[in-house]
Amino acid sequence: MPKLGMTMEEGTVVEWRVGLGGRVEKGEILLVIESEKNEAEIEATASGVLRHIYVTAGEVAACGALLAALTETAEEAFDAAGLAAAEAPAKPKPPPAVVAAQPASARARAPERKAIAPAARALAKQLGLDPERVPGTGPGGRVTKEDVEALAAARERLVPVAPGIALEVLREGRGTPLLLLPGFGTDASSFALLAPRLTPHFHVLAMNPRGVGASDGPAGDVPTLAADAAALIAASGGGAAHVVGASLGAAAALELALTRPELVRSLTLVTPFVTATPRLLATVTAWCRVAAEASPATLARFLAPLLFSDALLADDAARERTLRGLAAACARIPAATLERMAAGLSAWSGTRANDLARLAVPTLVLAAGADLLTPDAEAIARAIPGACCTVIPGVGHALAVEAAPALSDALREHLRA
Repeated sequence: MPKLGMTMEEGTVVEWRVGLGGRVEKGEILLVIESEKNEAEIEATASGVLRHIYVTAGEVAACGALLAALTETAEEAFDAAGLAAAEAPAKPKPPPAVVAAQPASARARAPERKAIAPAARALAKQLGLDPERVPGTGPGGRVTKEDVEALAAARERLVPVAPGIALEVLREGRGTPLLLLPGFGTDASSFALLAPRLTPHFHVLAMNPRGVGASDGPAGDVPTLAADAAALIAASGGGAAHVVGASLGAAAALELALTRPELVRSLTLVTPFVTATPRLLATVTAWCRVAAEASPATLARFLAPLLFSDALLADDAARERTLRGLAAACARIPAATLERMAAGLSAWSGTRANDLARLAVPTLVLAAGADLLTPDAEAIARAIPGACCTVIPGVGHALAVEAAPALSDALREHLRA
């Protein structure tokens, strides 16, 4: 299973294009996999005969897992079980989110104390982790020893940004740093389709804000998010960074450019807002409520009509694939973190409306033509001296998910300039 993006941990085999016993030439499409809200055709790495399939259509495998075996001829001696034992790595689990403490209203609705395996409880104590804060992947949400180990491994990758606070940062590529700041209620995986287009040219840093994924919490306000971004840029050691923010991440990017312009080489605001509309405020309030009372899959289906265009929603395969990715991201963000994010969004709204004229860094504003939540992107671009604006027609608010190629093209042109 190939690793096709910086946030990819596993993929689903959608289809084998060659049947068992069939011949395939090097470079020919052998199978289709799905991961991170996208499907990808995978080419054969050598010519030969497909002798064994280890992961059938519909099954999930971790990156690096053995999918199939080719031999040069159909008559060649071949030990399927022996190859699997020698080559197939153990399937890792993705790093789970740290579940922040819930407010009293949510605690009243919360289920009873979670089930934790004795070995998991003992290991958590040994590692200094609270087992109650580890989401379980076992039957009925039971916390296993592997869940604790995965969380401990994730925390080894954290980057300190403030006393007692370290953030989960996915890094890939080399060169000038390029920082990606996700929007409200999402994590670094929202850039999964964009990041691979940037990593050949930049040192891409995708940051999970406080309380998201394995990042320490609790979530802070927009100035705090901007300060964390500044600390991360300083820690990268590459000097000023290109900063790309989406929605709430755009608010943090804007705040960073106003308060620490020496750290911002260029600024890209994706579906930004300066003063939240009543629809945006109502959406984040409902988002918090549904997250507290329903499953991540239900939350994703609730959000889909608000985040995506009619075209994507009408495409059954694309819609369901996107919903699976969105639900996985929703599961990594506790309801309590969403509530603090919502409060921070509301408090920041309107505070920078008169400061756009002070921006002194090269700025690109990317607007979505079918955006229901932040319709003022073009007006924001007009208020920023020298800013360029690109409108991507027919796309919803989640532009980085729905139109990554168009976003990438506009962004790379901006960065070259």
